[in-house]
Amino acid sequence: MSSTRRIAASRPARADLSSGDTAVVFDVGNVLYDWDPRVLYGRLIKDDRALDAFLRDVATKEWHFQHDAGRPFAETSAELSAQYPHYADMIALWGPRFNDQVPGMLPGMQAMVAELDARGVPLFAITNFSGEFWPPFRAREAATFDRFRDIVVSGDEKLTKPDAAIYHLALERFGLRPEQAVFVDDREENIVGARNVGMTGLLFTDAVTLRSDLVRLGLLA
Repeated sequence: MSSTRRIAASRPARADLSSGDTAVVFDVGNVLYDWDPRVLYGRLIKDDRALDAFLRDVATKEWHFQHDAGRPFAETSAELSAQYPHYADMIALWGPRFNDQVPGMLPGMQAMVAELDARGVPLFAITNFSGEFWPPFRAREAATFDRFRDIVVSGDEKLTKPDAAIYHLALERFGLRPEQAVFVDDREENIVGARNVGMTGLLFTDAVTLRSDLVRLGLLA
C-alpha cells in the first residue's frame, strides 16, 4: 500500500456532514469481503494435513496481523522463512498473491452497499489491512470502493482496531461526530472499541441481520 503521505495529496478535503446525516463505517475483511487464506493455499498444498499445518503453525493469522499493524512483508516473510525454510516458497507467495485469499464479497453485501449509496447514506471504512496489500485490492474492487468517501487503513496509519486512536483519527478525517457514525465489524472487541468513543456499533454476523439493524436505524427501508 502507498504511504499515508502519498495518498494524502489525492484525498478530497474533509467535508463535515450536516447535523442530520448518519454515515455507515464498514470493516472490510469478513464484513464486506470474505478473507480465507485456504482459498489460495488449498490450490498450492494438495495434502489436507500439510495445508492445515501450514496455516495453523506457520502462516498464521496472528503472523499476518503484523502486516495490518504496518510491518513490511519483506521483513515478516524473511523472519518466517528463516524459521521454516522448507516453507519459504509458500511464505513468499502470501504478499504477492494476497488478492487470491479474498475471493469476493460476502452474500448480500454488494447489493447492500449499492442500496445505501443510492439512498445517499455516506459510506466510509476502517480496516485492519496491510498498507502494501491494500492498493492492488482496492484497484481490483474499485466498483465497490468508489462508492466510499474515505477509508482508513491500519497499515498506513500504524494503528489497529480496537485501539481508540484509530477511531478518533477516522472520525476526524471523515468529518464525523461519533454520534453520526454507525460502525459495522465482525469482531466484538472492535465494536466495543467503537462504542467506547461514542459510535453506534453493530456486530456483523450476516447481511440479513445487518439489513434488519440498518432498517431499525432508518438507514434502509
